[in-house]
Amino acid sequence: QVQLVESGGGLVQAGGSLRLSCASSGSIFSMNKMGWYRQPPGKQRELVATITSGGSTHYADSVKGRFTISRDTAKNTIYLQMNSLKPADSADYYCHARYDSPQYLEFWGQGTLVTVSS
Repeated sequence: QVQLVESGGGLVQAGGSLRLSCASSGSIFSMNKMGWYRQPPGKQRELVATITSGGSTHYADSVKGRFTISRDTAKNTIYLQMNSLKPADSADYYCHARYDSPQYLEFWGQGTLVTVSS
């Protein structure tokens, strides 16, 4: 069982920056894909960004050019650098990890709240 613990959320003004961290209890080196999702109040959870074991990244159109996902395998941690934040970025942000083999497994963190004031 892998535990994911997010941190770094908080209240920030529009235009500001935050960096979220997701620390894994297990090695992230073998995880096929990790990522960040968010769930705004009253809405469904949506993809924000992902990073594969090979280092390939993918971003939602709404955050391209503003957010950067990265990972530190030595620290078993992934990050989400969020710049030029907008009120629409306000949400609970969740870390996700996935193994594809030998069987499909996925894990979620408990979430960290980001609130962007106008």
